[in-house]
Amino acid sequence: MADTYGKGNHPKPPKKAGAEASKYMNDRGLYRQHARAALDQLAKITAVDPSRIAAIGYCFGGTGALELARSGAEVKAVVVFHADLTSPTPEDDKNIKGRVLALHGADDPIVPAVEREKFENEMRAAHVDWQLVTYGGAVHCFTDAHAGNDLSHGCAYNAEAEQRSWRAMLDFFSEAL
Repeated sequence: MADTYGKGNHPKPPKKAGAEASKYMNDRGLYRQHARAALDQLAKITAVDPSRIAAIGYCFGGTGALELARSGAEVKAVVVFHADLTSPTPEDDKNIKGRVLALHGADDPIVPAVEREKFENEMRAAHVDWQLVTYGGAVHCFTDAHAGNDLSHGCAYNAEAEQRSWRAMLDFFSEAL
């Protein structure tokens, strides 16, 4: 687990967390720098096989995993759950060296179909080995059991989508790693 915000920085309430996340969403270079620093620390661990490193993330962390891959990092696989797939520099997708799996709610208003389609086109243009799986009846936050179950909020838990997405990730890793 990477601590994107820095040691001891755990912003609360949600408004402060959102402001902190915005700093990185608006400065993808800074986001990539922090993600790379985490990867560098991981690679120093003797039990880690550097040829089999994967990055995963949920929501904001998933965006970070994608930014890590877009930075050209040596990661074999990237899995993101209900992450922001957009990139202010889609040409950087050509730097992705590993496979990418994006898992999303089909009814996610935060990452709507138009953004997923843009992601698909950018992955194709960059010749990335990618997959995008969407889950019907699921919105953003579908893996977060604390998100409640009111779909009208745009962020709600969906146990079936969570289980399916986890299995999809495990299958993806068995193939990619």
